[in-house]
Amino acid sequence: MDGKLRNMASVYITDADKMLLLFRQGGRVVNDVWVGSAGGHFEEHELNDARACVLRELEEELGIGEQDIHDLSLRYITLRRSKGEIRQNYYFFAALNQGVDANLASNEGISKWFDFSELSSLQMAYTSQFVIEHYLKIGRETKEIYVGAADGEKVVFISIPEF
Repeated sequence: MDGKLRNMASVYITDADKMLLLFRQGGRVVNDVWVGSAGGHFEEHELNDARACVLRELEEELGIGEQDIHDLSLRYITLRRSKGEIRQNYYFFAALNQGVDANLASNEGISKWFDFSELSSLQMAYTSQFVIEHYLKIGRETKEIYVGAADGEKVVFISIPEF
């Protein structure tokens, strides 16, 4: 391990009891699995601003902006070692504003709305599956930010209070 980092951010958009996911195709790191509604790698000027990365990705991939969503918040940060690098993922959640057309299409693959009850049956990117599982059981009932470390079998989450 030589200290190489890969920083990525994604956003999961909800509408009542549904979540918009993307079946990513042609990505540099993740392919042919369900991931967040939009997301990707940090640009150099975003390295200290995961929110800026997520807002840029929303515009690029779905054609919507901050004015089309509400309650955008960072909820999860995961760490995983893979292929000689530490992958840091910043997971945001937001709700689609009423009146915004929910027929969102992505230029990165297939976008589809799922009932929360369907999410556990989908094949997702490694840390994403654990984030969604935790979010459905615990995270959606709190305002906490959770950090998770992947050990190859699971991701262990703890909340990180501000102090």
